[in-house]
Amino acid sequence: LDALDWPESVKEMQRNWIGRSEGAEIEFAVDGVRGDDGEPLTFTVFTTRPDTLFGATYCVLAPESPLVTRIAAEAQRAAVDAYVAEASQKSDLLRTDLAKEKTGVFTGAYAVHPVTGDKLQIWIADYVLMSYGTGAIMAVPGHDERDHAFAKRFELPIVEVISGAEAPIDEQAHSGDGVAVNSDFLDGLAVDDAKARMITWLEEYGRGRRRVQYRLRDWLFSRQRYWGEPFPFVHVEGSADQPPSVMALPVDQLPVRLPSIDAYRPTEDGRPPLARAGDDWMMVELPDGRRGVRETNTMPQWAGSCWYYLRFVDPRNEDAPWNEALERYWMPIDLYIGGVEHAVLHLLYARFWHKVLFDCGLVSTREPFQKLFNQGMILAQSYRDASGKYHPRAQLVERDGTLYAPDGETAVTMQVEKMSKSKQNGVDPMQVIDQYGADAVRLYELFMGPLEQTKPWQMESVEGVYRFLARAWRLVVDEETGALNPRVSDAPGADAGTLWRTLHKTIKKVGHDTEVLHFNTAISQMMIFVNEATTAAQLPREILTRFVRLLAPYAPHLAEELWQRLGCDGLACVADWPEHDEALCVEDTITVVVQVNGKLRDRMTVARDTDRAELEQLALATEGAQRFLDGATPRKVIVVPNRLVNVVV
Repeated sequence: LDALDWPESVKEMQRNWIGRSEGAEIEFAVDGVRGDDGEPLTFTVFTTRPDTLFGATYCVLAPESPLVTRIAAEAQRAAVDAYVAEASQKSDLLRTDLAKEKTGVFTGAYAVHPVTGDKLQIWIADYVLMSYGTGAIMAVPGHDERDHAFAKRFELPIVEVISGAEAPIDEQAHSGDGVAVNSDFLDGLAVDDAKARMITWLEEYGRGRRRVQYRLRDWLFSRQRYWGEPFPFVHVEGSADQPPSVMALPVDQLPVRLPSIDAYRPTEDGRPPLARAGDDWMMVELPDGRRGVRETNTMPQWAGSCWYYLRFVDPRNEDAPWNEALERYWMPIDLYIGGVEHAVLHLLYARFWHKVLFDCGLVSTREPFQKLFNQGMILAQSYRDASGKYHPRAQLVERDGTLYAPDGETAVTMQVEKMSKSKQNGVDPMQVIDQYGADAVRLYELFMGPLEQTKPWQMESVEGVYRFLARAWRLVVDEETGALNPRVSDAPGADAGTLWRTLHKTIKKVGHDTEVLHFNTAISQMMIFVNEATTAAQLPREILTRFVRLLAPYAPHLAEELWQRLGCDGLACVADWPEHDEALCVEDTITVVVQVNGKLRDRMTVARDTDRAELEQLALATEGAQRFLDGATPRKVIVVPNRLVNVVV
């Protein structure tokens, strides 16, 4: 991730989702309990802070841990069983992120501290998850907020083993850096050194080992639905000398295409929708004569989106997913524009697939997407009743200035939210296209504001963009006759000097802003050009053809029509991009600051590169300078051409 040109927020989300943690696995023995092999029963904890081991004052098991039933004391069994049943009804989110108060039950068993030999109470608590780590923790309440809250709730010991706390350790956990204290052979060591020393000790005495842990878990890839790529596998029947098996279909039977079925729902006996296809599709005869049944689950939508960019490299190849030389030429993708909502889904799993392919030697790059740009979301008004149900605006009933649901009785409230199907506030692009055309819709989306910002959809603004395109059309086409505008000329024209200058500024800005994805400001500059061209007495054809080339990426349908009307060959979209003349992009006049004794007193507009003597005379004659000079003779006048004049009195 460090080498990718991605938004830091997206990279941080992926880091947290992957959850790479470096630490140690530590073995704790359960006091007085032996396993099936006669050896002391043990459990393993994973910790990223082995330096705090001397601060462990109790241990916690996840309620689902199979150890719980083996170690719970008889006197505690009823309470333990009740708590396990209660925890099983809660989601992981409710048990961790949303839990307001720590809950737990003492098992009646004790763990033996692997270094000191002290007895530590073993509790079960739902803030420990079986799905993360080992399902068991050593609790260090002095230096972990969750453990601290639990210890305070159940009056368990809290010990300081890292110095540097801002508040008494009894009141607040200290999770920052410091120096080891109350830690025997670790005393005086900084955190990183103490971690390394403790791991070495654990490995030397057989009480633990160095370990890298990940939060990322296996990915459920199978779906019980119709729409999805079928798995190219068959379940093969067994025989006298061969057991049943699952095997890949022969290459000559690929690809497997979705069959026609009577309904897109599971069968009556609960099998996936593909099972409705019947034996003609389901049963397959293999080259060796055996028969098999196709797999009826389908792949998820990610199956295609995780590698589609590689197929784009070579989409018509019938012999391989992509050609090796073409992959080396095109990859990695230079720029990927996509929503931030894909941060830990598509963007993460596409990277995962790509790295597998790289390890297999099938692609030449370690990463698929070198630069990522997140576009902003589109907002729109939504309408929701008191029960939380959303209603489309077109179905609402308006009475006495109040909006009601379609029943005419239930009042609704309006809010501005992300445009989405679930909120019933989407805008059908075809309706807008029917009214204004595809170019206007395209241009408005780019003109709404900076690409990365969240922006509200406003239909009245579509109208404004539509009017701009109509003005661009009228530069070339006479509205009354439909013929070429009579102002279009092959001669330079009376206003050509000013218009040429504006054109070159437009070429420069549109070219630059397009490359850096500042589409809205590129469109603004084109609007400036059209406004000026609209009032020009003559419109040189060469100026118009260059402008149409700039317009082509933004309004392609209109641009191609104007391109042909102007008598140009081929397509505007593949014509050379015009080059600007830097000299024509420089302003003729500039603003020069007038100071008296270093303080701003006036400004003056002058011709660029006006000489020093003239600048001095003009500055002394300004109202601001005259007012502060008040008849006095300047002691010195400092002139910085094209920037400022400072009068010293």
